[in-house]
Amino acid sequence: MINEQIRDREIRLIGADGEQLGIVASKEAMQMAIDAGLDLVKIAPNAKPPVCKIIDYGKYKYELARKEKEAKKKQKTIEIKEVRLSPNIDSNDLNTKVSAARKFLTKGDRVKVTLRFRGREMAHIGSSRHILDEFAQQLSDIAVMEKAPKMEGRSMMMFLTVKR
Repeated sequence: MINEQIRDREIRLIGADGEQLGIVASKEAMQMAIDAGLDLVKIAPNAKPPVCKIIDYGKYKYELARKEKEAKKKQKTIEIKEVRLSPNIDSNDLNTKVSAARKFLTKGDRVKVTLRFRGREMAHIGSSRHILDEFAQQLSDIAVMEKAPKMEGRSMMMFLTVKR
């Protein structure tokens, strides 16, 4: 809220240079803002009494937008990368998949390891769990298991994340 939109009877006023001017009637604060050639902006509407500041509103909005943009730049989005395995995978192929997962984890992404069963492989689900356990074991130095291996349809999945 700015200028005439402020309907409160009394407000806590902060001057243009940041000094506390105390609790003032809103009409008096509005007159002070007009005299200074600036706007009266409500900073904290939920406070008792509400806090208002005498500032240039356009500059204030610009500063808020810039801070928000800066905060957005600094945050990192975590992606989920998937590594697919099959029950009859060879140890060298497994090592290749482990190194790919290691690369994803060092970048800060989560890794979804999927063990896919096709056809008659569905009969040997119990004996294939050791593949996912070995996969997690090889990455245990940099990764921790977020979700343990679990069957979903024709595939067994687990999630790995970077150790903190």
